[in-house]
Amino acid sequence: MTDLTGAGDAPRTSSLMQSSAAAARRRRKDLILQGVGLTAILIAFSVLFILIASLVSTGYSAFVQTRVTLDVFIDPEEISEERLPRGGFQDVLTAALLSELPGADPRSDARAARSILSNGAQFALRDRVVADPSLIGQTVTMSVPVSDPFDQLNKGNIDRETPEDQRRVNDRQVEWFDALDSAGLISTPFNWGLFTNADSRFPELAGLKGALIGSFWALLTCFAIAFPIGIGAAIYLEEFAPRNRVSDFIEVNINNLAAVPSVVFGLLALAVFLNWFGLPRSAPFVGGLTLALMTMPTIIIATRAALKAVPPSIREAALGLGASRQQVVFGHVLPLAMPGILTGTIIGLAQALGETAPLLLIGMNAFITSAASTPFDASTALPTQIFIWADSPERGFVSRTSAAILVLLGFLIVMNAIAIYLRNRFERRW
Repeated sequence: MTDLTGAGDAPRTSSLMQSSAAAARRRRKDLILQGVGLTAILIAFSVLFILIASLVSTGYSAFVQTRVTLDVFIDPEEISEERLPRGGFQDVLTAALLSELPGADPRSDARAARSILSNGAQFALRDRVVADPSLIGQTVTMSVPVSDPFDQLNKGNIDRETPEDQRRVNDRQVEWFDALDSAGLISTPFNWGLFTNADSRFPELAGLKGALIGSFWALLTCFAIAFPIGIGAAIYLEEFAPRNRVSDFIEVNINNLAAVPSVVFGLLALAVFLNWFGLPRSAPFVGGLTLALMTMPTIIIATRAALKAVPPSIREAALGLGASRQQVVFGHVLPLAMPGILTGTIIGLAQALGETAPLLLIGMNAFITSAASTPFDASTALPTQIFIWADSPERGFVSRTSAAILVLLGFLIVMNAIAIYLRNRFERRW
């Protein structure tokens, strides 16, 4: 009897040991999987941190602008009310600057001193005098931007120890600038011109106004076209279309269109909108049409997913109370699916905001010095403005490129935050 009991315990003990070993292996594999997942997350966050840190370290200086404050005598011999807006505004500013420079000769040093001031300084003075001609003959205090080399010098991007023949500013100009700084005439306020100025070939004057307005018109056109058409197509395919080969074929092609590279949509817009329809090149309206073609499949897919998420009991209850099919869809199903629809739409628009390739193909990378007043005026967009500045050789455009990327990332983060808010605010659980 004892032998039989002992013989029966041995297999049971072996089975328990095998089960414990298998459980230990599963736990070990779970720990390895968790470690791999955490490592992947840490790597992703590290790369993201490096990216953001690189952009901030390069682009933060573009958010401030070096300016010099001068007491400018508006000489009636150079500027007269009869000749406005013409006049010797640059000569007047140069004379005011020379009066602040120790040991500067008004004749031989005028050209070297003039290079300290930005080319836009004379236009700022001109606009002020044109707005108030009574200033002629008076002395006014003005804060005007300096040129890009001296802006870079003030921000530490030009090494003073570099040999003079390898710098864009010579030793005497550096001494003049230091004298202006010692006199308290140099300041670095926030660079509002980055948002209020359009593009310029002078880095210290270049801004994002034209690109921001161009992106606004393009996204507005994209939303006005893609949102109603995309939602209408999704409602029909999900709620009304018969299940047959035709609807299956359409569904497959919509899913394929969502994965088509953006450059293909740009080529399509170039062939159809520009060459066939003859629409204006570089216009935000054409860019909006192109982005609408890209965004529409995303909106359709997101809308169909939101409609499928509505419980069938909602439809059955409404039909049971005598509601028609249209009343069920538009009175009950669509309002409940709207948070998901809005979320998908905003994410689609955020994706469209960052697209560059299709906009380059329709010419929205042109050098435009004024903001578009209508969707049919030539303009750039934020991604193409970044592309233009990144291709510029001037040192000042390096920081402005990073600053523009930060602005674009800011818009994308805001749009995604709005999508998350709408989803959490209006989402209903059953």
